Amino acid sequence: MEYIIFIILAYLLGSIPTGLIVGKVGYQKDIREHGSGNLGATNTFRVLGVKAGITVTIVDILKGTLAALLPLLFQAEIAYPLLVGIFAVIGHMYPIFAKFNGGKAVATSSGVILGVNPLLFVIIICSFLVILYFTKYVSLSSMLTGIIAIIVSLVQQDVGLIVVISILTAFVIYRHQANIKRIINKTEPKIKWM
Repeated sequence: MEYIIFIILAYLLGSIPTGLIVGKVGYQKDIREHGSGNLGATNTFRVLGVKAGITVTIVDILKGTLAALLPLLFQAEIAYPLLVGIFAVIGHMYPIFAKFNGGKAVATSSGVILGVNPLLFVIIICSFLVILYFTKYVSLSSMLTGIIAIIVSLVQQDVGLIVVISILTAFVIYRHQANIKRIINKTEPKIKWM
């Protein structure tokens, strides 16, 4: 019963459409009508700018972190809180508060990892930034970082972590199918370093 309650709470947390809220409240824009139409941080950066993008990124990360920490906060003895965090990521991708059209799972997935394995979180953030610096593709950096996370979890030899990280990486890659096609066709937009 506890699992079900935490799963529902995690999904509702993940469903909070940060990009939509920031866009409408702070900029009077619905970011679903601009750029890629996605509610995630990358589209927020492109449509609303750096300040809004950073805000959405941080909040989306914290959604995953809070979801993964729910069992701890309520002092529930649950073996793998990461499993609860998965439902925050599902909520982020398919938010009930935004007609089930959400983000691409990257920030919230990393937030789930932060909640249970801060060292792995630091590793994936550093990996993402290094890959992004050289490739200039946010989408490619996100997918490759997921693969690196799987490798690190294998080294740590935590079966639960390996399974959940693999699921989260699968989510990220699945949500980036259109980006993969654009990368192959060389039409995927690159970021510009100042």
